[in-house]
Amino acid sequence: MKLFWACCAEMIGTYLMVAIGTGVVAAAVITGAHAGLWQVAMVWGLVVTLAIYVTAAASGAHLNPAVTLAFALCRPREFPAVKVVPYWGAQLLGAFIAGLTVWLVFGAMIESFEETNRLVRGAAGSELSAMVFGQYFPNPDIIGTDPDSKSLVSPLAAMLVEGFGTAILVFVIFALVDPTRASLSNGRLTPVLVGVTIALLIAVFAPLTQGGWNPARDFGPRLVAFIAGWDSVAIPGPSNGFWVYIVGPLAGGPIGALAYEILLRPAIPKNGEINGE
Repeated sequence: MKLFWACCAEMIGTYLMVAIGTGVVAAAVITGAHAGLWQVAMVWGLVVTLAIYVTAAASGAHLNPAVTLAFALCRPREFPAVKVVPYWGAQLLGAFIAGLTVWLVFGAMIESFEETNRLVRGAAGSELSAMVFGQYFPNPDIIGTDPDSKSLVSPLAAMLVEGFGTAILVFVIFALVDPTRASLSNGRLTPVLVGVTIALLIAVFAPLTQGGWNPARDFGPRLVAFIAGWDSVAIPGPSNGFWVYIVGPLAGGPIGALAYEILLRPAIPKNGEINGE
């Protein structure tokens, strides 16, 4: 039963994070309510912080398949591998329901936006409205959707960006939740600092890939877009690139965790130690 309730918490936390996060993307792209990338990045950072505070005591607040995989591989005593698939399922379900929520709330406005901009849903160029749900490279709202713009970021480059950003995120998470650290072991600021990390990563890399770092955050709403008529623009996406937002983070997360465990953790004094002595 503990695993069941932990999965419920993961679903709720992921739902909260993705509903507000994709909602602010919709508000920015469809209505122009938020001018500038930093405003969107800040909302993502704040909602990640909130979701962690809400669910950490119940599930550890992974809210991200890449984080779950990293803990299972690098700290199996804390998080056994048997929990990975249930956590992934809960995270994906929460993200899917969040995508449905955003569709119900913004659906009419998205249709109006498409009419105004002469977008045909499911045709080339409709990434500009589909980006409310899934993610695209390069960012359609910033870089554009014409062939020349799309050629600026290849699938391989996008995967590397997503992997690198996720590695940084997981590296920071592992540092913040490390129980051997004397200065951060109480964890009170951990959700805030994770949120700040998310905001910074989005501010830097979102022009390239929209800054996902989370397979559930992308694929759950992307399924909604597929069902709602974006068809191949949603899955498999332009350049068949939807896999970028799954493979990149799932590879980058464990790399970031291993980097912390191997390169930094041995050098950090444990509680009660001074300079490692």
